[in-house]
Formats: sequence, structure tokens, C-alpha cells
Amino acid sequence: MDVEYKTVRNTLVVRVKGELDMLIADKMRQEIDRRLEENSIKNLIFNLEKVTFIDSSGLGVIIGRYKKVSAVSGRMFIVGAKNPVEKILHFSGINRLVPMYSSEQDIINL
Repeated sequence: MDVEYKTVRNTLVVRVKGELDMLIADKMRQEIDRRLEENSIKNLIFNLEKVTFIDSSGLGVIIGRYKKVSAVSGRMFIVGAKNPVEKILHFSGINRLVPMYSSEQDIINL
């Protein structure tokens, strides 16, 4: 699992590669929360383009960060999710809470 964090203005972009599962979820949650708080970041983009698997702990990270960002009137997006990750996001209902786009460029063009 490889995670890249990038801050653009008031948005944190999290690019994940590999499996988003219980082995990485807690560390990733802590790092995202730290960056959100230290940098007064409002918005969050999860780039899942290179994620091959996601389990319930990975879904928990996404839902928890959605609640955190929403609490400060921020926005959150998921980009690049492909099958089977996209199917899991749909089955879990996350797609009804968090808008999903095919690329980061799609969000920039909003």
C-alpha cells in the first residue's frame, strides 16, 4: 500500500495505491486527520484510481472523513474508482453521500 498526500489550496488530495484494508486504514485515518486539522483544510479528494481492493475498514476511513469534512461545511469527492472497488462503494451506499468522478480534472472543472 502506497499513499500520497498533496495539499492544493484548502483541499487535501489522497492518492491511494494497492489495497485499502485494515492493515493500512488506521495509519491512513490518523494521517488524514492530522493534515486536516493542522492545515485547516476543508475539502478532501480520495483518488482510488490505483486501489485494487477495499474492505470495511477502508470504507470506514472514507465515511469517517466524510463526517469530519461535512462538519466544517467542506466537500469530499472520490475519483477514479474502478471495478471491483466501484461496485463495493455502490453496494455500501457511499456513492449517495460522496460524489464520484472519473478523474481529479473533472473536479477541478466544476
